[in-house]
Amino acid sequence: MTIEQIYTGCLAQGAYYITSNGEAVIIDPLRETQPYIARLEKDKVKLKYILETHFHADFVSGHVDLAKATGAAIVYGPNAKPEFEFISAKDGQEFKVGDVTIKVLHTPGHTMESTTYLLKDENGKDHCIFSGDTLFLGDVGRPDLAQKAAHMTQEELAGLLYESLTTKIMPLADDVIVYPAHGAGSACGKNMMKETVDTLGNQKRVNYALNQPNKEAFIKAVTEGLTPPPAYFGLNVAMNKQGYESFETVLNNGMRALTPDEFEAAAENTEALVLDTRSNNEFYKGFIPQSVNIGLSGDFAPWVGSMIVDVKQPLLLVTDPGLEEEAVTRLSRVGFDNILGHLKGGFAAWLAAGKEADVVDRITAEQFAKEANLETEKVIDVRKESEYSAEHVENAYNRPLAYINDWIKDINPEEHFYIHCAGGYRSMIAASILQARGYRNFTEIEGGFKSISETTIPKTDFVCQSKVMKA
Repeated sequence: MTIEQIYTGCLAQGAYYITSNGEAVIIDPLRETQPYIARLEKDKVKLKYILETHFHADFVSGHVDLAKATGAAIVYGPNAKPEFEFISAKDGQEFKVGDVTIKVLHTPGHTMESTTYLLKDENGKDHCIFSGDTLFLGDVGRPDLAQKAAHMTQEELAGLLYESLTTKIMPLADDVIVYPAHGAGSACGKNMMKETVDTLGNQKRVNYALNQPNKEAFIKAVTEGLTPPPAYFGLNVAMNKQGYESFETVLNNGMRALTPDEFEAAAENTEALVLDTRSNNEFYKGFIPQSVNIGLSGDFAPWVGSMIVDVKQPLLLVTDPGLEEEAVTRLSRVGFDNILGHLKGGFAAWLAAGKEADVVDRITAEQFAKEANLETEKVIDVRKESEYSAEHVENAYNRPLAYINDWIKDINPEEHFYIHCAGGYRSMIAASILQARGYRNFTEIEGGFKSISETTIPKTDFVCQSKVMKA
């Protein structure tokens, strides 16, 4: 028996590849299936099952394409009703894979179909659980995502999650290994550890959710502090239920190379958004007017999903030459399939063709410290509230990037302000959106708070809850 965790950092997502005596099972696969198929061929094993822990909200799974390519059966737990052929497993049902057994533990709460898979080794001993979004390391799955589908409140779902954990998972032995679907950085939980594998015994000791004295305390603990989920989550759930266009088709469309003239015509004659995936350190120096910058080197896919609400939005890509396929692949993982093509030769080709370009007004942290008057000039900090609360520039306003569509209306276009995040990634996203919507009255700070903290500019960890930004 072999178990391999295939962890994708930009999504904070873990897929699992298990083999035993010539057979294999894959749990929660990513959208692109060729790496799995190549691995199966290399190991000379037959894929018997594709196990899905639930209908994922934060990424599009590769289950449909993988089943078509291999003939493997897709398995969901109770209550799942996808629009394609699958096995509806019953609670307690067992599946043989080579010499090991995988037992279905129905664990509703995060979603109604959420299922944990318990793997028993060749000797029948409980070896590990693949807990999906039911149990994370340091946390449990958020109970607010399935409210509409389940016709239940988040408190009712949290109560179900409590019952699932206490009756199905907590009774298992301490030496059982926990393999979760996500780690730190995922929006599917709020308190995940950076580690991606642990023992159940350690989780019983350190996981706040597993250490609540009763059901009522558990419900309160897991529902406190939940931020609104990204808008694309519901659309990804629908794709995972209904099926989707093949990844190869999406990739072929995205790999369509457009000359600067063709690219410009496509941008003018369609409703496409120009998405520039270069680093913020390159983007600010020059970019196609009205384009939005979300750098491929950061948490690219989740931020695309948060900033571009509709997964069907047509996209035109600007990338560093050679990174076109990676950009398309990572977009497809969160359901952004409507990619019309990319700029052949990248932004350098655009400039060489004599096309119009724009820039962002950026200064260093040292310049900011010298010229800014914190008593009279506004500073907008687009980091998360928790980052801001820990320490921030004195008198700065906290306006998290995730809510830019809410606070952008409060910006006075006649009044200058400074904008920053932690290191420049998020503030450049904000800067590009602001300029695309006609705001040019700001200066972005290079290096963000990390660089600002090294200057003498006044900082504080005091949060004034009544501080309001007025237009």
